[in-house]
Amino acid sequence: MSTIRQVQITFDCAEPERVARFWCEVLGYVVPPPPKGFASWDEYNGSLPPEQRGAWAVAKDPSGEGPRLYFQRVPEGKVAKNRVHLDVRVGTGLVGEERLATLQAECARLLALGAVHVQTLIADEDNESCISMQDVEGNEFCLD
Repeated sequence: MSTIRQVQITFDCAEPERVARFWCEVLGYVVPPPPKGFASWDEYNGSLPPEQRGAWAVAKDPSGEGPRLYFQRVPEGKVAKNRVHLDVRVGTGLVGEERLATLQAECARLLALGAVHVQTLIADEDNESCISMQDVEGNEFCLD
């Protein structure tokens, strides 16, 4: 008997709320409501000891279909390339110039949110075009 399990993707970062809000904009995700008994996340964070305030944030798919993204504050900065990265699938089913134009348009939108363009790989005989990028804290991801 096979069991399907949900996954959560966790990001180590310096500013969890900032990175969570970036990914909400990228994916159409939302920040969930604050815990019961709190009118806002600011109120919730204000109830915590200073060292725990803003220590984590969440971005979730409002439809409940996509994975939950969890962002946790860590003291060290990013020092190497990610071993795992997200592919944001904006060009699925598109080929050639139409695919490249779609990827470039999404790249422009994400640049305005603080992303960084790393490299555009143009289609060849084996692969379609894709664009490598970094989020607001330098985590690599691809527009595919």
